[in-house]
Amino acid sequence: MVQTALAEKALSIKDLTKDYPGVRAVDTVSFDIEPNTVHCLVGENGAGKSTIVKMLTGALEPTSGTMAVLGKPYQPNSTQDARNGGIGTLFQELHVVDQLTVLENLTMGMEVSRFGFLIKSDLEDRVTKTLAAIEPGIDPNARVSSLSVAQKQIVEIARAASSGANIIIMDEPTAALSEREVERLFGVIRRLRDSDVTVIYISHKLDEIFELGDNVTVMRDGKHIATKPLAQVNGRPELIEMMVGRSITHDYRPRGDIADNPVLTVKGLNSHLLKDVSFQVNAGEIIGFYGLVGAGKTEVARAIYGADKAHGQVTFKGRPRARSPKEAIASGIALVPEERRTEGLFTALTIRRNIPIMNINKLAKFGIFQDDQEKSVAKEYVSKLGIATNSVEKYAEKLSGGNQQKVVLAKCLFADADLLLLDEPTRGVDVGAKSEIYDLIRDFANTGRAVCVFSSELEEVLGLCDRIFLMYDGRVEAEIRNGATVDIPKILNIVTGGGKAGT
Repeated sequence: MVQTALAEKALSIKDLTKDYPGVRAVDTVSFDIEPNTVHCLVGENGAGKSTIVKMLTGALEPTSGTMAVLGKPYQPNSTQDARNGGIGTLFQELHVVDQLTVLENLTMGMEVSRFGFLIKSDLEDRVTKTLAAIEPGIDPNARVSSLSVAQKQIVEIARAASSGANIIIMDEPTAALSEREVERLFGVIRRLRDSDVTVIYISHKLDEIFELGDNVTVMRDGKHIATKPLAQVNGRPELIEMMVGRSITHDYRPRGDIADNPVLTVKGLNSHLLKDVSFQVNAGEIIGFYGLVGAGKTEVARAIYGADKAHGQVTFKGRPRARSPKEAIASGIALVPEERRTEGLFTALTIRRNIPIMNINKLAKFGIFQDDQEKSVAKEYVSKLGIATNSVEKYAEKLSGGNQQKVVLAKCLFADADLLLLDEPTRGVDVGAKSEIYDLIRDFANTGRAVCVFSSELEEVLGLCDRIFLMYDGRVEAEIRNGATVDIPKILNIVTGGGKAGT
């Protein structure tokens, strides 16, 4: 860590709070970040890390509390305010334009103009020197589309640094990088720190935290647990204990012996992220996949559904895997996607129009669509799933998150699926709706059909699933059979890169 004579903290947060209706996402959090350090921010999913980042970058307004950058009050009302205040952000999703050159990406948004016309400035020289100092191997005139993911990230870092950022936030920057690219990125981060830039580093990979970080802040359930030098943290066990700090509650209900009758078999599934994933699912079984950001859960679901390209052997009811979602639906597989509003619903259509859409031929008689049947089916599923609405003619966009999710589930149930793939099935859903959705999933499996739940909520998979596969970095690292005593710290150790455990 570089020592500095500066009296001011790079960033000071005092009693920062963010409330949503019925939920306190960040609860009176206070901590300081020293200048010219790599400060790591860690915590389980839902700990409040992303909400703090959104408040720092001006994407969210705090309910209460104060922030200061280098001793000066900091109250961003937009992401542009954050940039003007000296804070740059590198998100997990890249924000570069592939069709432009590196130089054009570096200067984008910082051009100098007068009366609507661009004027010559030293901007190009400045950003080119910044890029050369960080990573001289990248040609400023190269098309960004020709760069690797790691190089694109470095372009974003250079853009933030050349804009005068004193603090750069990096949110899961290594999720899509190879080991060699990670090493190069770490070298870039260390050079930034040595150049008087403070880095806030967010990652679920604890080995990265210990290798790269100077200090660490631990969040849990929206609260600040501790901020301390990593040299004073007694390895992974202490950090995991601070992250968990409580017993994980779950109400798994043993469902009796499930016969060895595989309906889905996956062997050696590989893709841009997945690495030799293998497992099987039996009829009537609820299987869980648990992991943190970038673990590969969604990629497994999408590969089975035929939405993403992957190599390996996938058979469903003895037949080769679907090559497209259309084939998957026809074979009896239905997916409830992670993004329900953009991928699971037609929000501009009514409940009545959404529910039968995956099996519309079922409502046709002699090739003629039966409008009255559509309405009857919609009413049946509204009643069966407890969808809160005064009419099946209500537009999906007007429903609450929990009721939207129930409509997506209704679509999949009406599709007569024998396998449900549920990707983050209760994200953004209130506690009451969660319980109802869990009961629907259990009822579905109790009819002899199979369910795969892909979730980043440990309580969810422990309370719902018969077997749980733990994923890290695209691999299945361990399998847990539910119903016995569960070692929570061991689970978190595995999904944060601490190695395999016995089944």
